[in-house]
Amino acid sequence: MNTPLALIALLPLLGFLLNGTFATALGGKRFNNTVAAVIACAMPIAAFALTIQAFLTLQSNGYTPIVAPLYRWALIGEHTFDITFYFDRLSAIMTLVVTGVGSVIHIYSTGYMHDDKSFGRFMAYLNLFLFFMLLLVLGRSMLVLFVGWEGVGLASYLLIGFWFDDLANAIAGRKAFITNRIGDAGFLLGMFLLYRAFGTLDMDTINSAFVGGQAAMVSASLVGFFLFVGATGKSAQIPLYVWLPDAMAGPTPVSALIHAATMVTAGVYLVARMSGLYMQAPDASQLMAVVGVLTAFMAATIALVQTDIKKVLAYSTVSQLGFMFVALGVGAYGVAIFHVVTHAFFKACLFLGAGSVIHALGGEQDIRKMGGLRKHIPITFWTFVISTAAIAGIPGLAGFFSKDEILWYAFASEKGGAPWLWAVGALTAFMTAFYMTRLLWLTFFGASRMSHEVEHHVHESPLSMTGVLGVLAVLSAVGGYIGIPHFLEPQIPLPPVVESLEHYEHTLLYVSIAIAFAGVALAVFMYSGPASRPAGIARAAGPVRVLLEGKYFVDELYAAVIVRPLAWVSEHVFLKIGDKMLIDGTLNGLGAFAQRSAGWLGRAQTGSLQFYALLVMVGMVGALLWSWRHV
Repeated sequence: MNTPLALIALLPLLGFLLNGTFATALGGKRFNNTVAAVIACAMPIAAFALTIQAFLTLQSNGYTPIVAPLYRWALIGEHTFDITFYFDRLSAIMTLVVTGVGSVIHIYSTGYMHDDKSFGRFMAYLNLFLFFMLLLVLGRSMLVLFVGWEGVGLASYLLIGFWFDDLANAIAGRKAFITNRIGDAGFLLGMFLLYRAFGTLDMDTINSAFVGGQAAMVSASLVGFFLFVGATGKSAQIPLYVWLPDAMAGPTPVSALIHAATMVTAGVYLVARMSGLYMQAPDASQLMAVVGVLTAFMAATIALVQTDIKKVLAYSTVSQLGFMFVALGVGAYGVAIFHVVTHAFFKACLFLGAGSVIHALGGEQDIRKMGGLRKHIPITFWTFVISTAAIAGIPGLAGFFSKDEILWYAFASEKGGAPWLWAVGALTAFMTAFYMTRLLWLTFFGASRMSHEVEHHVHESPLSMTGVLGVLAVLSAVGGYIGIPHFLEPQIPLPPVVESLEHYEHTLLYVSIAIAFAGVALAVFMYSGPASRPAGIARAAGPVRVLLEGKYFVDELYAAVIVRPLAWVSEHVFLKIGDKMLIDGTLNGLGAFAQRSAGWLGRAQTGSLQFYALLVMVGMVGALLWSWRHV
C-alpha cells in the first residue's frame, strides 16, 4: 500500500472522528473551538502537503499512474472488488484543488463560524465532506468513486441543513439530497451495464477497452447517457439543477466548498475520467453539449435579476458548470478540467467574499440594501473586484483563458462543435460579465442604502477570512497561466478542430474580449446613473422580468406535476388504503377477532363444576362416536 496516498483521504476522516467524538467534551467553549479549529484545519493542510509529495513522486516516475491497493472489499466468484487508490495526471489536479481550496475554506470557517454554538460539529462535517470527496477523486474503481459520490451527498445534506432549527434550511438540505438520488439511479444503471460487460468497474480498464475497440458487448452511448444522468444531478444541469440555488441556506463556507471546487464538479470529473467511453459515444456527448449550453444560458438569465448576493453566485455556478459540460460534450475534456480549476479559484473567492460582506452587515444578504461598502471593507472589496473580473472574462485573469478555450472548441471541434453552440455560449458570457458587474456595483459602489444602525457597525473581517480572500484573489489572477489542458493531453487528448475554421481562432478571441468589456460597460452604465434607469428598463421588460424573477417557474412546475401528485398518491393510496385499511385494518381486525373469540370462549369459564363435568362427558361421547364411526 502507498501510505502517503492512503493518508491523503484518511486524514480528513481522522479529523471528523476526533472532532465528532471529543470536540464537545474538553472543557469550556473557547477551548473547544480552538481545539476543533486546530484539528479540522490541520488534517486537510497535511493532506495537501501529502498530495504535493505524491505529485512530485508521480512526476519523477514519468507520470506513470500510482496504484495503491488498500484492502479487498469483496470477492464474488472470480471477480474482486478492491479499495484501491489511483493517482494519475487527472486525479492529481483534482486532489490538489480539493485539498488546497478545501484547506483555505477550513481556515476561513474558523473566523466566520467562531460564534456558532455548534462550531465543533460544523468543522467535523467539513472534514467528513473532504474525506468523501477525496475518496471520489482517488478511487480507481467506479464503485469506490460511487461511495465517495454518495458520501458527499450525505455530507452536503448535513452542511446545507446545518442550521436545521430553521425549517427552510432543513427543507433545502432535503431537496438537495433527494434531487441527487434521482440522478444517482442513472449512475447505478450505467455501472450495472459496465460490470455486466467487463466484469470489473476499474475505470482505467474500462477506458482502455473502449479505446481499443473491445467493448462491443455494451452500447457506449447508452452507458454514457446513464452516467450523464448522474452527472446532471451532482453538477446541477437541466433538469436536476433546482437543488443548488436552494443550497445557499447553509453557512457561506459550505457554499464555497460545495459549489466552487468540489461536489458540483464531481459530475465533470466523472465524465472526464470516463473519457475513453465518451469518445465512443457521440450521441451522449452531443446531448451533453446541448444540455450544458442550455443550462448555462438559462441560469445566466435568472442571475440577471437576483437580489440575494449568494443566489446570484449560485446561479452563476450553475451557468459555469454548463460551460464545463459544453467542453466535455465537444471532446475537450482537458479544457473542462481547466475551467474546473479556474472556477474553483474565482468562485471560492466570490462566495467567501460574499460571506465577508454578510459578516460585516450582520447577516444581510439583499444587495438592494448595500452600497458604498468599498470604503468600509477594502480588502474584501479588492479581492471581490479581482474575482469578478476573472469570471467576467477580462483578459489576463484566470477565467478568461479557460472560458475562451471552451468557446473555441464549442465552435471548431470536430467532435460536435457548431457555430450555434459558440453563439449561445458567447451570449451567456456577455450576461455573465453583466450580472457580475451589477453585483459588484450594487454591493460596493454608489450611495449607501444601509440603515444607519447597520452602517455604523460595518467592519472588515478578521485575518483568518481576509487572508484566505487574498490567497484566492491571487490564484484568480494567475490561475489561467497553468497549462492544464496541455498537461493532461498525454492522458486525455484535445479534440482536433475543423481545418476550414482554424483561421477564425484569433477573430473569436478578439470577439470574446469585446464581449467581456461590453458586459461590464453596460452594467456600469445602467447602475452608475440614476436609479430610474434600471427601473425603467425593468418596467419595459415586463413579462420577461416576471418570468426571470420566477426562475421560469420550474419549481412550481415540478410541484404541480411531481410533488403534489406524489403527495396525493402517498396520502390517499399508500396511507389511507395501504397503511390504514390493509395493514392497520388487517392487524386491528385480527386483534378484534382474537378479542371476540376470547369473549366467546370466556363464557365457558362459569366456575360451575357440574357444567365442566357435562363438557367432559360431551367430549368423551364425541370422541367415542368419532372412533366408532366405521364400526
